[in-house]
Amino acid sequence: MTTTDNHYYIPEGSHWPIIAAIGIITTLFGVVVAVNGAGPGGIIMSVGLVILAYLFFGWFGDVIDESMSGKYNESVDASFRQGMAWFIGSEVFFFATFFGCLYYLRAIVGPWLGGEGHLGDTNMLWEGFTFAWPMIQLPDASTYTTAKEAMGPMGIPLLNTIILLSSGGTLTWAHWGLKKDNKTQLVLGLLITVVLGVTFFGFQAYEYYHAYHAMDLTLNSGIYGSTFYMLTGFHGFHVIIGTIMLIVMTVRAIKGHFSHEHHFAFEAAAWYWHFVDVVWIGLFFFVYWL
Repeated sequence: MTTTDNHYYIPEGSHWPIIAAIGIITTLFGVVVAVNGAGPGGIIMSVGLVILAYLFFGWFGDVIDESMSGKYNESVDASFRQGMAWFIGSEVFFFATFFGCLYYLRAIVGPWLGGEGHLGDTNMLWEGFTFAWPMIQLPDASTYTTAKEAMGPMGIPLLNTIILLSSGGTLTWAHWGLKKDNKTQLVLGLLITVVLGVTFFGFQAYEYYHAYHAMDLTLNSGIYGSTFYMLTGFHGFHVIIGTIMLIVMTVRAIKGHFSHEHHFAFEAAAWYWHFVDVVWIGLFFFVYWL
């Protein structure tokens, strides 16, 4: 079936939503079991991730086949754009929640617990508590892992900032090539962007290793350790997802799936990647620098 300009394509019934529900439930159940140490949580989570990988490969494969067979018109394209915009909007609020928590801890709760304001109480956490950020001085070394120092902005964080901002530039360059139907520029720009994304993640993995083993900065290092790893860890996860998306776009570009008129999949991946860039700028200043 091929659509015309007057018909909105509606696919037949699909088994993919059921697969998605099974994969999500299995993965989350495995995470809960692993966190509580109650059984083979890692194995269950791995099975869930395999199901999700199968889901994305199959479901997105069907969407690509439908697109390449000419079943989508401008109305369907507009729906995809609206859906991606809503998805990125939800991601904005996801990270805004974590940034809001960081602000609340640093600007409101911390000073209050340190004795500032008419409700201040310096002994609510422990005797003689004073607030200073980053908060790495903890009362009980047997319960908490006291970090030797906070993570500074120089070194790997600054290098990763340069890498990620550069990747945004190479992706834009690839987009320019697509608009000119220059396949070589498109593929080369995507390849460079993928390499930069993988390099960013590699440096972040090394940073985590160094933080854990040389700086004693762990998730158990009080509120500073938990907020540091939550914010940078979720961003790193988004970098992985974005890199996978760009790898798929690279393969599709090599196969000649895109033209200057029809390339929303590329634009969706580009929107996501630029969003990841913007979030990192916020992380660099508010987590590493300030």
